[in-house]
Amino acid sequence: MNPKVDAYIARSDMWPEEMTALRPILLGAGLIEEIKWGKPCYSHDGANIVILQEMKDFLSLMFFKGALLKDPAGVLKEQGPNTRHARRIEFTSVDDVARLAGTVEAYIEEAVVVEEAGLELGPAPELILADELKARLDRDPKLKAAFESLTPGRQREYNLFISGAKQATTREARIDKYTKAILSGKGLRDQ
Repeated sequence: MNPKVDAYIARSDMWPEEMTALRPILLGAGLIEEIKWGKPCYSHDGANIVILQEMKDFLSLMFFKGALLKDPAGVLKEQGPNTRHARRIEFTSVDDVARLAGTVEAYIEEAVVVEEAGLELGPAPELILADELKARLDRDPKLKAAFESLTPGRQREYNLFISGAKQATTREARIDKYTKAILSGKGLRDQ
């Protein structure tokens, strides 16, 4: 057991009992625990397998490559409409952890097999830029080069944020607001 995870759970006021109940299952599956992105993360041979995420209404056990798991129990949920890889199991009680312990063990075993086999999802669908973003990039070669040098995930996140505005003026304002960050090579949430 990692003392940093002990400290994380001790500070938690949301789901400490559920995390405490999950730990022996995760460690019993041979996973290594550490803190990554400020949360308890479990890996196998250096590859991230699952991470615990405390949400307001549930504790999430998020499988990094959950989309590649079979899910015969039907318990994996998408993180959101724009997430391709991750899937999660939600817990709201220690009873949930006990009830799903065998499922968690089986899914971790499968996730390790997926990782060891080097399985990946196919390429992401082609990014279709918001009209305002495309027009701005076409007018500003420096901004276009900076945008294209961002990781695909950062490009996608900016595009989703910008295209999510209902009005063209708001989309333009969002581009204006984040131009400096894009030129600096930063993602939307790297501010």
